[in-house]
Amino acid sequence: MSAINPPQVIAIDGPAASGKTTVGRLLAEALGFLLLDTGSMYRAVTLAALQQRVHIDDEAAVVALARAVVVEVMPAFPHQDGRLFTVLLDGRDVTWELRTAAVDAHVSQVSAYREVREEMVRQQRLLARQGRIVMVGRDIGTVVVPDAPLKLYVTASVNERARRRWQERQGRGSQDSYEAVLADMKRRDRIDSSREYSPLRAATDAILLDTTTHSPESVVQKILGLCYEKRDPESASAHKDGLDT
Repeated sequence: MSAINPPQVIAIDGPAASGKTTVGRLLAEALGFLLLDTGSMYRAVTLAALQQRVHIDDEAAVVALARAVVVEVMPAFPHQDGRLFTVLLDGRDVTWELRTAAVDAHVSQVSAYREVREEMVRQQRLLARQGRIVMVGRDIGTVVVPDAPLKLYVTASVNERARRRWQERQGRGSQDSYEAVLADMKRRDRIDSSREYSPLRAATDAILLDTTTHSPESVVQKILGLCYEKRDPESASAHKDGLDT
């Protein structure tokens, strides 16, 4: 199914491991759109700081690094290792390095710095202007593109999100316990939701989608129905049945 004249910019926000990136990737594929996972950009800056031994607490140094590094988000093809997209940091593939416990532990602090966010948002808005894009992050509908015609907030219970992240790490050989991942998930939620600049929250006009007990595929079908609804109410009624999450 393909939507008739779907919204040219689709904003998807939500907490860590809510399924928003997987949903965004499947939706982008269905619509033939570009997927931009904005969180990977903050993770890349965090990784660069760790690799270059820039102290995470040194806000000025982290901001300078954010302005200096080149972060590129590209389609996963031709890689077939389970990645949803490819991230290059100064030309080097760092896709899986972005998902380490070390990056998880520091990315919320890096992304809380106002000037880091300003630089990333500037780059993200340039991409949004091109249209035909699904943007995934934590402040897309509230800050990056508040005028996006379709805004979604994808969430899940913290226990389910921790389970997903724990399984992801186990698949890559990590020895982290589920309890440790859960504690870190709660810590990140607290930081992301309470930070001064661009806190994690749903836009007032965002549609809430809870993925706790639903597959990414069923959620995407729901969103495609919403794409019809936004552009063609009569078509929407023909495609929404059975898609509610």
